[in-house]
Amino acid sequence: MRTVDFGKQGPAVSVIGQGTWYFEQLRQSDAVAALRHGVSCGLTHIDTAEMYGDGIAEEIVGEAIVDMRDEVFLVSKVLPWNASYEGTIAACETSLRRLQTDSLDSYLLHWPGSHPLEGTFAAMDQLQRDGKIKSFGVSNFDVDDLEDAVSVVGEGRLSCNQVLYHLETRAIEHEVLPWCTAHGISVVGYSPFGHDAFPDTRSLGWSALQAIAEKHGKSERQVALAFLARSGNVFLIPKSANSEHLTANAEAAAIELDVDDIERIDAAFPLGHKPAGLPML
Repeated sequence: MRTVDFGKQGPAVSVIGQGTWYFEQLRQSDAVAALRHGVSCGLTHIDTAEMYGDGIAEEIVGEAIVDMRDEVFLVSKVLPWNASYEGTIAACETSLRRLQTDSLDSYLLHWPGSHPLEGTFAAMDQLQRDGKIKSFGVSNFDVDDLEDAVSVVGEGRLSCNQVLYHLETRAIEHEVLPWCTAHGISVVGYSPFGHDAFPDTRSLGWSALQAIAEKHGKSERQVALAFLARSGNVFLIPKSANSEHLTANAEAAAIELDVDDIERIDAAFPLGHKPAGLPML
């Protein structure tokens, strides 16, 4: 599995990981088995949140990694309405109990909210000093939000910005991705296949992916992952409970698209105009 440093402070993390949104809808044993299989394939970056199933996803992750915690780069998120100083600390401690671990590798503010960032990040600073989190970052932050965050915590402190990123929604490439790259903040793309909206087999986009997939002896979804992860600053966290899909996701990290491949995908899924706001789910 290809790895890249996660933020300025590292460590090296698998470029493709595993998301857990809606895992609470699966049979728990299936979800646990899927996560464990993914780790065995090299998908060691596991992302979850207190929001997912009101904590059920965290409990599933905790069960899955209980005997392999050292193999996993574990990330969770605090909801914005819990993100006061006291609320952030309490939410993190609850997440740690559900996850059956003493610390998170990174802890994120799920999206901008009404609590002042000063209080949120002061709490994350304290959690880091206490050894309960190793780094902290944000999610669903546009450039103006990122500027506010960096003005509070300083350069080099934020580990990542987790954002919506798939072939049909490349809005982050306008400003967010370049800004994060310039400031040493990793970008984590969630829903990289779209939210039940992967290109239709009758579309021109699918035809482009199919041709490139045949050229490399891979699948269309693997090509999509390889394209989205082409930047050295991007991580992807597709969700899957299917062992074959997990294996395929892991193999996508090794695909080397050439200039013609990238130009063809770029033409099939044009960047378009910068939207008024940052897209999110």
